[in-house]
Amino acid sequence: MSVSLYYRASRATPPTDAETAAVERIVAAHRAAFPYEDQESLYLYARDAGRPDEVVAGSTKLPLDTDKVLPVLDHVLGSVSELRRALPGARWQVHMDDLDVPWDETEGYAFPGMRDPDLAAELGRL
Repeated sequence: MSVSLYYRASRATPPTDAETAAVERIVAAHRAAFPYEDQESLYLYARDAGRPDEVVAGSTKLPLDTDKVLPVLDHVLGSVSELRRALPGARWQVHMDDLDVPWDETEGYAFPGMRDPDLAAELGRL
């Protein structure tokens, strides 16, 4: 069974040229730094003409390998956090299947304890 992370932002105004450039820079930096060639990464859908308020949307299928789940989740959520900061005034929905991912102004998107090295080590032993 696969688990996916979904992200979507909407607002009444379309992205400016500067915001579009910022999104492109964030996506390029994410892809350049993504640690696994064999895993799905940050993926943004083409803009849907039927959803004029949609600023950005995408998804990432998370790996089944327990050693890779937290690093992939952390990397993708870090990039989505950067996207949120680059698109002010947007309403964001970020969730892993049916579970909403909490937003923190300082930390960005993350689950409680997700960046805890002891938890990562424990999951690696499963």
